[in-house]
This record gives sequence, C-alpha cells and structure tokens, in this order.
Amino acid sequence: MTRALVVATRKSPLALAQARAFVAELTQRSGRAVTELLVTTTGDRITDAPLANIGGKGLFLKEIEEALLDGRADFAVHSMKDVPAELAKELVIACVPKREDPRDVLVSRSGARFTELPAGSVVGTSSLRRSTVLREARPDLTFVPVRGNVDTRLRKCAEGQVDAVILAFAGLRRLGLAEKATEVLDVAACLPAVGQGALAIECRAADDDVRSLLASFADEETARSVAAERGVMTAVEGSCQVPVAAHASHEGPDLWLRALLANSDGTGLRRNEVRVPWPASDDEAFSAGVALGRKLRVA
Repeated sequence: MTRALVVATRKSPLALAQARAFVAELTQRSGRAVTELLVTTTGDRITDAPLANIGGKGLFLKEIEEALLDGRADFAVHSMKDVPAELAKELVIACVPKREDPRDVLVSRSGARFTELPAGSVVGTSSLRRSTVLREARPDLTFVPVRGNVDTRLRKCAEGQVDAVILAFAGLRRLGLAEKATEVLDVAACLPAVGQGALAIECRAADDDVRSLLASFADEETARSVAAERGVMTAVEGSCQVPVAAHASHEGPDLWLRALLANSDGTGLRRNEVRVPWPASDDEAFSAGVALGRKLRVA
C-alpha cells in the first residue's frame, strides 16, 4: 500500500493556505493521502523585532527542516522568499510550482496611492528592501517596522497605527484578500524580493519516492526565473540584513533579469539588469544571476 505523507507547515493563515492549496492539487493528481504537521518556528515566536535584528528569514525554516530531517514530515511548503541561499546537505528543493503574482502592493487607510500619500505619512514594512527602494522615491514619508501575519498588518493599518502598509500581492491573493490592495506597485517602482510569489517544496534528498512525486509539480518557467534570482542573492550573500531584490521574467526568447543592492543601512543603492537567451537549465539561469550579482557587489 502506498504510504500516506506528512507535510510540515507553519501555522499562519497564509502558510496554511498555500500549503493546503498545494496538497489539494497533489492529492487530486496522485491520490496520495497527506496529513499536516503544524510547526511553530523561531520567526513565528519572535514578533516584536525586525527580522534583520534576529537572524533573518531562515528563522521561518529551522524547525520545519528539523521535522524533515528527523522523519516527522516528508515534505514542506515554504514561501521561496523565506528560503536562504544554502540548504542543509540532506535536504533539497524538489520542485518550484507555478508562481503567483510577484509584485508588492500598497494598502492605505485613506485609499491614497503611493504617490498621493501626504508628506509625513507613516508606512509600515519590516523589509529593508521595500523601505530602501520606496524611501528613495518618497524621502518625505516615514517608514517603520511592522511585523505579524497579513491580517495583523492590515488591522494595524485600519486602526491607524500606520497610514499604509506594503505587502506581497501573492499573499493577499492566496488568502482571498486581493481586493484589499489600494495599489499594485509596478516591478520597476518596487523590485520584488528574490523568489517572491513562488513556493519552494522541500524534502529529504535521499527520499526518492517523495522527491520523484514532487518533481512532477515543477513549473519550468518559474523554476528558471527563481534560479536566476537566487543566483543574484547567492552572489551578494543576501539576507534580511542586506537590501537586495531581483526579478526575472521570460520576455520573448530572453530572460530579463533586474536586480538591486544597497548597503545594510539603506545607502548606496545601485541597480543593474541583463537580458540573456532563455536558459536551457536552472543551473544556467543561476549562473546568469550570479554574474549580475557580482556586478552589483563591485559597483
């Protein structure tokens, strides 16, 4: 009899929504039964400090990866933007499914768009990337950290703790809250985080059964694009302590990769981009990202 599988996921509404959506497709296509292992990560427990101050986004993976390594879970569903450049050698990203919209959105209490916010307005975001890029465009705004799940950040805006918040559009869409967005920010105006909108499905490298099953859910275009973006992150040694962004897209016969990097204090923002023939493999896409990331480092 084919064994039932266990998926490890965080308990937040967004984490559950994206894990359950993936599992529903897996179950429908394969007939495999899947149960949930709900995990509280270090990043979930510490909600009163910016991620940059407590170790970065890898804090959302540590306990989940421990569950994979000790056999309590067979695979895990992560937001790709939370996945650090390097994984434990015993683990692997088995597939990257089709990506959601990677753009950021502004949610404002007044309904004002970003360019319409009055000078002095307080904008909530704990992302150094977002605050660095958007402060360049609007130095007259005040950017403050705001942690918590999507509902918490929306509530803080509605209650007037901040005048607006910046969120990932993918998260709102997965939660059925897309209508909450006041404005979807153009990629050129707010370059997305590496892997934003994409999922990473992780499992043990040696588990051939699960790895083969998960591989069938890969989306080639998403995987190539994310590999290029993660190449940039690897080259610049990106983390929550460094404002870094990258976005790759399939434009005709080419891969169009745009990236930016700034100093840890938000100064020295520089941008670069490249167009290359659409890569024949994820490794080739990753190499293109590494090359662009190295140019940013020496700029």
